[in-house]
Amino acid sequence: MTSITGTITISVQAGDNNQYICQLSSSVEPTSNEILCYGQSEEHAIANALEQLASQYRQIAESRQNPDWEAVEYSATRELIQKRYHVILHYERIRQAESKFDALQDTLLGNTVVENAKVNLIEIDDELPIQPLT
Repeated sequence: MTSITGTITISVQAGDNNQYICQLSSSVEPTSNEILCYGQSEEHAIANALEQLASQYRQIAESRQNPDWEAVEYSATRELIQKRYHVILHYERIRQAESKFDALQDTLLGNTVVENAKVNLIEIDDELPIQPLT
C-alpha cells in the first residue's frame, strides 16, 4: 500500500470590499501547489480553496482507474460483473436573482446543471463505507 504524506496550510486574510483571500499551500503529492481563492467570508474563501483541491484529487483518482467509460467486464462464465461507483457531480454558477430561492430555481430548471457540471466516477469496493450527501 502506498502512502500519501505532506502538509496542507490554509491562511485567510481580509481583502478589500468585504472580501477574504484564502491561500492554500499543499506539499501533498501529486498536486503540490498553491491555490488562491476569494470569498465573501473566511469560511466561503476556505470552502472555495478546498473545493479546488478536492477537484484535483477527484480527477487524479478517476484518471488512475480504467478510463474507458463504456468498458464492460465479464466473469469466466460470461456473466456481467456489476461494479459500484461513487458518482460526484459538481456544478457552480454565479447568478443574479431577486432571492436565494429564485437563484436556486433558475439553476435547477432544465438540464443546464448536468450538462455543465464536472462529473467524476470513481470505482469503489462494495464494502467501502461512503455516505453520499443528502
